[in-house]
Amino acid sequence: MFGSTLWLTLATLTGLAAGFAREWLLVAAWGAGGRSDAFLVSLFLPEALRMALAAGLLSAAALPLYQQRVAQAQQDWLGAMIPRVLLGGLGVSVLLSLGAPFWVRLIGPGLVTDGYALAASSLQWLAWSAPGFLLHALLCVPLQARSRFVLAGLGSLLFNLPPVVYLAVMRHAATPTGLASACLLGSLLMPAALLPSLVREGWRPWHISRAPGAGRELLQRIGPLLSSNLASQGLALLERMVASLLGEGAVTWVNLARKLINLPLIALMSLNQVLLGLMSGAEGQQRMDLLRKGLGSATLLTVPAVAGLIGAAGALVALLLPNQAVDGPLPGLLAWFAVPLMFGAWNALLARYAYAAGDTRLPLACELTGSLLNAVLLAVLPFFFGLIGIAMAAVCGAILTGVLLMRRQGLLSALPWREQWLLGAGVMLLAATVLHPLSNVWLQLGLSCAYGAALLVGLALWLRPWRSLNP
Repeated sequence: MFGSTLWLTLATLTGLAAGFAREWLLVAAWGAGGRSDAFLVSLFLPEALRMALAAGLLSAAALPLYQQRVAQAQQDWLGAMIPRVLLGGLGVSVLLSLGAPFWVRLIGPGLVTDGYALAASSLQWLAWSAPGFLLHALLCVPLQARSRFVLAGLGSLLFNLPPVVYLAVMRHAATPTGLASACLLGSLLMPAALLPSLVREGWRPWHISRAPGAGRELLQRIGPLLSSNLASQGLALLERMVASLLGEGAVTWVNLARKLINLPLIALMSLNQVLLGLMSGAEGQQRMDLLRKGLGSATLLTVPAVAGLIGAAGALVALLLPNQAVDGPLPGLLAWFAVPLMFGAWNALLARYAYAAGDTRLPLACELTGSLLNAVLLAVLPFFFGLIGIAMAAVCGAILTGVLLMRRQGLLSALPWREQWLLGAGVMLLAATVLHPLSNVWLQLGLSCAYGAALLVGLALWLRPWRSLNP
């Protein structure tokens, strides 16, 4: 589990590095002006689809369905689903392409007239990347079922590589159409890289197979996951709407805090994908043991990271964003946004425990309840506590979601959540009261790193999630 998580994390980091390179080269070629804004607006929806699929939107529903079949039935299921997924991707492409003028006006209301035309033209090209994204997500399922996570995790790198090469070669001569075409090529490379491995395992693309009811079964499983994803996007939008009511610059602060907080989530995303693959192929006590190991690993990864982020928030702002004031709201907001990471990590694994058993509706109900509390508190707390009220609302929603996920699955007495959550809260409070107020940048950063490292060693000796668990 740890080896797979490490390699998948490295593959994901490589893809993120390529994504950052794409953004940097885009600005270097066109500058931070209207043309760059227009292209980024056109890329928003295709990129959102790719990121949702990378987070497991399709694989979380499809993997249990695939693994519950015997070998030949698995090949038949895959052969039957590929045409349906491709057809669905083409439908999404047509929807995005025909509605491009409407979508870009909805996403980028501040663009000038020429910007709308440029963004719509680029989206009409980028829309056709949807079939490649969906096919890649489907073809990852057989690999994940065989614990081959790294090849599946290279999707981000394969997508970003052609536009990075194009921008590096063309520089100022790069055009939006050429860049969109490079992105389209990347979407085709994603599934193409998986085909040789699948062919070696016995799959033949020219064999037409049937699996009656497979499409309907997958849609029934993926519906709740899609609803959960839309609810998360809705909360993100609501956060920005509330922030816009708190004064000029508030939206920027929230966005910057979210960008920085997303960095520690890379290893957690990898852990989630690995655990889902392992739990989907396990039953009973073995699946419970995997869940306990996964939750221990999540605590081991998040608590030191969260404590370090809270303690070093001011130093990180000073070093990473030197143009932002250290005494401004961003360090405090960054510290508060770090708090839900531990609870969110548990929630993701608890939801995947249900997904592995084929239940996608129970996590949806729990997540919607937590999101409802988050939304209600967003309408109240920020107007009393300012920007940190947004993070407070997220903490409350995450805790409620976690408790409901354990209660509905009968896990409240089977998991050591009280000990680990109380420990996490204690070390966060210590970091907030002792390390966060320090004014010396290097002293704060050094002590926070040492604190995080000590917590990592201590938690590893206590939790030891790599050990074998007895029934």
